[in-house]
Amino acid sequence: MGVKTVVTIREVARAAEVSIATVSRVFNDSASVTAETSRRVRAAAQRLDYWPHTGARSLTTSRTHAIGVLLPDLFGEFFSEVIRGIDHGARAEQLQILVSSSHAHTDDIVAAARSLRGRIDGLIAMVPEKGSSARVRQIARRFPVVLLNPRQRVEGCASVAISNFDGAFAVVQHLIAIGHYEIAILKGPDGNVDAEERLRGYQEALAAAGLRPRPALEIDGDFTESAGYRGGAALLAGPTRPTAVFACNDYMAIGLLGALNDAGVDVPGDMAVAGFDDIAMARYVSPPLTTVHVDAYELGERAARALISRLQAPQGTRPENAVLPATLVVRSSCGSSQVVAADAREGFTSSRRSRSFRS
Repeated sequence: MGVKTVVTIREVARAAEVSIATVSRVFNDSASVTAETSRRVRAAAQRLDYWPHTGARSLTTSRTHAIGVLLPDLFGEFFSEVIRGIDHGARAEQLQILVSSSHAHTDDIVAAARSLRGRIDGLIAMVPEKGSSARVRQIARRFPVVLLNPRQRVEGCASVAISNFDGAFAVVQHLIAIGHYEIAILKGPDGNVDAEERLRGYQEALAAAGLRPRPALEIDGDFTESAGYRGGAALLAGPTRPTAVFACNDYMAIGLLGALNDAGVDVPGDMAVAGFDDIAMARYVSPPLTTVHVDAYELGERAARALISRLQAPQGTRPENAVLPATLVVRSSCGSSQVVAADAREGFTSSRRSRSFRS
């Protein structure tokens, strides 16, 4: 059996009884083509199973109708929700997304962006590493860039961030308010901006209450369940057992719950536990997990909208820098149920308000 010949633009033009240039204008969404002509061309293309050549289209329009997404990881609910939000925002404007992971280091991100040049109209990237601003500006000179959770604002780049500091401050403030003064933290990876902001929120919440951070209660972690389990074991073996632990993400908090359960430690009776992110599993573990809710889907969707705005805005338009609020959801792993909103304004200052909540 022979290979089926690929349908050409010439065959579509012949079937629709128009010129090749008219077919090209239809698939480039030109306003000069009438609705009836566009309908006839697209009907002929569908009947013949014609696929427009996007590479040729981009040469004609200087647009690829695709955006790049570079993330440090694709594992877990948080990143899948970010991607889902980006995809929803992109599809609303008939854009496709090209997603790549394992780009935790700035050099990797620059190399990936270089390989995507000519294939995308703009880029959404999470750059968690220190000292990345100069290299990111190199990328932004080639096409519009939106940064997710940047360490600092980068000239010429839009950004959408989570209020990591405020969320961490709120959860530690809550633990103090219900009577905990020996509060440990399971930290995230060194050099990670989310982890650093959450550690800073923990430390400043203690300081605001007149409590001194204790290095022995600051346990290294890497955002994985196994790190949470190891951290729990280390705390139980240490000279001072805390009465509460703030894990810098829910995966570590879940690993911590496993360690405490294996050691016969009652949660929250012997030790309160809190996390960060509010992944779906957080409400179904035993006991249901106190955590900081951040809307990963909205983070992705807002990033896509910000990039689309950059693509459509006149040159020289100032980029958007948005910070999404964090909401503390207190469940029974701390012994009570309520919600406290920690909304971030510019500069990561905060205002807090509370309302009743039943988990």
